[in-house]
Amino acid sequence: MTEFHIEGGHPLNGTIRASGNKNAALPILCASLLADDGVWIRNIPRIGDVATLLTLLESMGMRFAWQGRYDVRTSSAGLVDKPLNPDLCRKVRGSILLAAPLLHRFGRVELPLPGGDKIGRRRLDTHLLVLEEMGVNVKSGPDSVLLTARGRLRGADILLDEASVTATENAIMAASLAEGASIVRNAACEPHVQELCDFLNRIGADISGAGTNEIRVNGVKGLSLAGREAALEADYLEVASLMALAAITGGEMTIEQASPRHLRMILFQFRRLGIEGEVRGENLYIAPGQKLEVQRDFRGAVPTLASSPWPSFPADLTSIALVAATQCSGSVMIHEKMFESRLFFVDQLLDMGAQLVLCDPHRAVVVGPSVLNGSRMSSPDIRAGMALLAAALAARGESVIGNVVQIDRGYERIDEKLRMLGAKIERAG
Repeated sequence: MTEFHIEGGHPLNGTIRASGNKNAALPILCASLLADDGVWIRNIPRIGDVATLLTLLESMGMRFAWQGRYDVRTSSAGLVDKPLNPDLCRKVRGSILLAAPLLHRFGRVELPLPGGDKIGRRRLDTHLLVLEEMGVNVKSGPDSVLLTARGRLRGADILLDEASVTATENAIMAASLAEGASIVRNAACEPHVQELCDFLNRIGADISGAGTNEIRVNGVKGLSLAGREAALEADYLEVASLMALAAITGGEMTIEQASPRHLRMILFQFRRLGIEGEVRGENLYIAPGQKLEVQRDFRGAVPTLASSPWPSFPADLTSIALVAATQCSGSVMIHEKMFESRLFFVDQLLDMGAQLVLCDPHRAVVVGPSVLNGSRMSSPDIRAGMALLAAALAARGESVIGNVVQIDRGYERIDEKLRMLGAKIERAG
């Protein structure tokens, strides 16, 4: 199994550009099935989850070709109604985003249960309730869900029972070609939801309200991808991860084309840990020698850094924030509100010498700064894997991280990027 071998204690210095937003790439690739003609999608990250989804789409007859390293042309003219590969669906959570496009194309889809990170229960209920409201019959089996449309989907006034990103995306895609108007209330507002709405509008959809929790969609009769293209913005999760890595290793870094409009809450919360980032146009600059001191709340209370739906601090960054906190002077409560297994990777940080207490599945108190020592670890999921990589870069001595296929699912060539910044990291196996 592939491993990373890391010698810690080296500052990360230099200029780098983050990859395109993985969480926008997956829904946009699925949305390209809504029309037969082709589309050109720029700045696609070459990561494991994108490769898995493209293989799944290709198995159904979609054609694609890479143009250079990061641009891909797709065509759905040859799409056929055939069973989805369950093994591929189990590898990527984004396979759930095929529900709405395939219902529009074929009137039915048997969707194997999706996979993805093992970070706790990840409900499908919201997706199914949305589709039922739009006229879809749902029949659940032990390993799949059969969705059958009773004619053309119909617009609906939909109130999501949770602000689920992928359920919002499925609702938007379903409503785009439905009969009549739809309102999606309690919608997710994340940057990738905004990018999907922008893409759909470019190819003829009628969507307003992206970036708010109420999205309105007027159904149209058809979409056309011909001559259209989409360019993905920077992955703000990768930008934030690189920012934390630069700060805790004492390095100086410029992240180019960082899409700073999506970083406001991230910069605010990192500032509470003493991690500063300076927006310079479209770039983000991280100065060397940062103080790394937790800012106490009013009257000296221990602060809480909590995840919440966008535009609050993203749940996908709680793991990296927790590791960063181990290198900051002071105490902080890290509260991951969404997934009950997200923080279980902290056992591996304790082995490295981190001073923290896991209070329950959702909360950990971190007391820093801790001197971390190199250790042998294993990446349990994408974000925890990146957090462990951060810990290894800040630690004394050598660390080995196994199961790095999990990191590769979400971060493109991260070992090569970090070497260019001065990290001592090698891939083995």
